[in-house]
Amino acid sequence: MIMLILEGIPLFLIELGMGQRMRLGALGVWNTIHPWLGGIGISSCIVTLFVAIYYNVIITWCFYYFFNSFRYPLPWAVCPQLNGTDVEECERSSETAYFWYRTTLDAAPSIDETGGFKWWIVLCLMLSWTVVFFIVMKGIQSSGKVVYFTSLFPYIVLTIFFIRGITLKGAGAGLIHMYTPKVEKLLEPTVWLDAATQVFYSFGLAFGSLIAFGSYNTPKNNCVRDVLLVSVCNAITAIYASVVIFAILGYKATLGVDRCIQVNKHILVKHNLLPTMDVDHTEYEHAMANLNDTMLKEWEFEKCSLEDQLSSAAEGTGLAFIVFTEAIVELPGSPFWAVLFFTMLLSLGLGSQIGILEGMLCTIFDIDIFKRIRKPYVTGVVCAFCFSVGLIFTTGAGEYWLKMFDSFAGTIGLVVVALMEMIAVIYIYGHEKFTEDIYQMTGIRPGLYWQMTWRYIGPAIMGCILLSSILSMLLRNPTYGAWNGELGVVENKSYPNWVMGIALAMIVAGVLPMPVVFLLRRFQILKVDLDIHQGSIRRNETTASTKEMIDEDDVVSPDLPPPQSLAATRFTIGDFDDDDDDDDDFSGPALGGPVNVRSDSDDEDEPPTMGKMLAKKPGGTMSSPHSKPQQLQFKNQHHLTPDVLSPGSRKKPFRMEVVDF
Repeated sequence: MIMLILEGIPLFLIELGMGQRMRLGALGVWNTIHPWLGGIGISSCIVTLFVAIYYNVIITWCFYYFFNSFRYPLPWAVCPQLNGTDVEECERSSETAYFWYRTTLDAAPSIDETGGFKWWIVLCLMLSWTVVFFIVMKGIQSSGKVVYFTSLFPYIVLTIFFIRGITLKGAGAGLIHMYTPKVEKLLEPTVWLDAATQVFYSFGLAFGSLIAFGSYNTPKNNCVRDVLLVSVCNAITAIYASVVIFAILGYKATLGVDRCIQVNKHILVKHNLLPTMDVDHTEYEHAMANLNDTMLKEWEFEKCSLEDQLSSAAEGTGLAFIVFTEAIVELPGSPFWAVLFFTMLLSLGLGSQIGILEGMLCTIFDIDIFKRIRKPYVTGVVCAFCFSVGLIFTTGAGEYWLKMFDSFAGTIGLVVVALMEMIAVIYIYGHEKFTEDIYQMTGIRPGLYWQMTWRYIGPAIMGCILLSSILSMLLRNPTYGAWNGELGVVENKSYPNWVMGIALAMIVAGVLPMPVVFLLRRFQILKVDLDIHQGSIRRNETTASTKEMIDEDDVVSPDLPPPQSLAATRFTIGDFDDDDDDDDDFSGPALGGPVNVRSDSDDEDEPPTMGKMLAKKPGGTMSSPHSKPQQLQFKNQHHLTPDVLSPGSRKKPFRMEVVDF
């Protein structure tokens, strides 16, 4: 909640507001604020690529479990037998753990041993990328329709599980455990990094997707209302889902304690310390209290603690595929609950993957060489590339690689990108200017809460989390959980040096574009890419799905006819007048203002204004990646200069022709 209020909500408004204000993807927004900051968009795209590669593997596993959920009994409900006896590895662990580590993953003993490709996982990975491709290939319009299902269906399933979960034995114990704080955990930096990462994933922050989605909003959309509404819904949904999960975990832990007590009762009866197995709990407790430490050790009594059972609940993949499936087995009609549960996970996973890919593709389409390529082709190439790299997760060491990607590629990189985004908007673009943009778009002027979190609290918290997390990783050798089939347990092992080298390379790849682009452009090693434009009048189509989303507010000037009649239009822009009342209105055409150009300063270090852009590129394309293909061609007897487009100039009028391709 602390990270949500002090980090998530403020950064959410920054990304959504900048996308809506500039009508550009992540790459275009940061180049517009200042060409030196163009690396932020590239870093965001690279980190998003890493996340997209491994995130789809979770969807792959969900597909495999979903297909197996139609079998009765469930394949993870019983141990397989060999010559009439249970397989030893399954006996030593549990039915669900055996099905996960041996049947599904066929896990290797360490990350050094791949164990070869598992063909069933390869096929499921291919299926998952095929589904994602067909959802995303048509753009935001088609994927938006799918999101209606992927967003709403999990609420239905959660409600069904909630009603069932709170009626189970031990549900109360699980909820008490959930709401019992462990304050000492707040001293661990990685806990705060996990909290920040959770907020980033939950909102989609720093992936570029929010900027892309914001760019499709109408200029007058109330993005402040959207941010607050989504944030409240997000928090309520998280708490709601947690209640469901811990209620079922409490049920599972209670069953575990009951089994443990039965084992101990059997030992007590065997040694004539109890008359029968059917004695009440008070008599059992009395018999256990009379045992000394030697008896407890020699007779191999188990410690039956509900708190230990709840604390040992797995996290991440283990929570979904081991603990939760074990609880589902105990429910009457278990295949029905399994199908419901994994359909919900598929919906959640696909919804997140759609957002991740849309943000990355929007950034790709901000690059000139991809502008005129049809979106299905680019989407197909991206999906094929991600599938090829993702084959590493289909080996016996696939889960270990996924944990490594999740620990390094999708955490530190996201925090660095988010920190740079906040610094770029608040300190370079200017918090006063951004506040004014929000006011012009929504009629709401961000107050003290927004200013304090943007300017001081947010960057300070992210900086502290980043530094402490890096120091913690350096001081403590990172480990991963490897499956020991002989013992039937998960053992912690240190990552080999060559794997840590790959992890470091991923972190560097996600962060390096920011200083590289800064140095290249600061010292003019590489000319500023003027084709990555700014402003609301930049228009260039990326996908046909966005055409219907552009309204009359998106026309170059409110005085122009609607887009469908632009092809037959020729018009003249007259002299600028010093006395014109609109000279001080810099809202731009996307906000209902005139086509004036704000004349800020001639300082070369400032971001190029629209006037400077047009002056340097007289016949330039005025385009944006989110609308119909229109190109403005200036016809004038002389080249445009900054004086022509600056307020107060008395130059000769020029004619501008619009050509519809």
